[in-house]
Amino acid sequence: MILKNRLGIKSEIELAKEEERISKLKAKKLFESGSLNRLEAGTFESLVVIHKELFEEIYDFAGKIRTVNISKGNFRFAPITYLDDAIKNIEKMPQANFDEVIEKYVEMNVAHPFREGNGRSMRIWLDVMLKKELEKVVDWESIERDDFLLAMERSPIKDTEIKHLLKKALSDEIDNASLFMKGIDASYYYEGYTLYKTEEL
Repeated sequence: MILKNRLGIKSEIELAKEEERISKLKAKKLFESGSLNRLEAGTFESLVVIHKELFEEIYDFAGKIRTVNISKGNFRFAPITYLDDAIKNIEKMPQANFDEVIEKYVEMNVAHPFREGNGRSMRIWLDVMLKKELEKVVDWESIERDDFLLAMERSPIKDTEIKHLLKKALSDEIDNASLFMKGIDASYYYEGYTLYKTEEL
């Protein structure tokens, strides 16, 4: 089923192509403008800002809490009846060290607050938290796609694997534009988007 979009695109392939191009360009602008540094790390509002910025040219639901239940494979994300409460509880979670930051990220992933584009937005949101709390970011390019997806799939039950994977990939090059752009490309590759290189947009 093709998602209703602001571009009037009726083809799934065309929509995926435009979504990748536009949102990668927006991610690049978020970094270059310094907007990410002005966000309040770990708040839902900061995730809303990121999601809206990436997708508002494409979808009406950009930055808005989803109104439908969604699942991926056999996993059902937080039901809409509990979503508001789940988000409020996640916001209250501490984020003073690496383990706490990742636990908060895992819980937000279980909530999956938006209709589409959760993973891509949340990986930027995670980096904003890590940068503020630990002066680190994830070098996403150094994490294998299958390793990441499998670890995230298991994370609601046991988060040891995702913590190990992300800890190994930490970098202190928090203001390195190239690391960020390549990270966006890797993040999008996890979701099957591989047409454009962020640095070239």
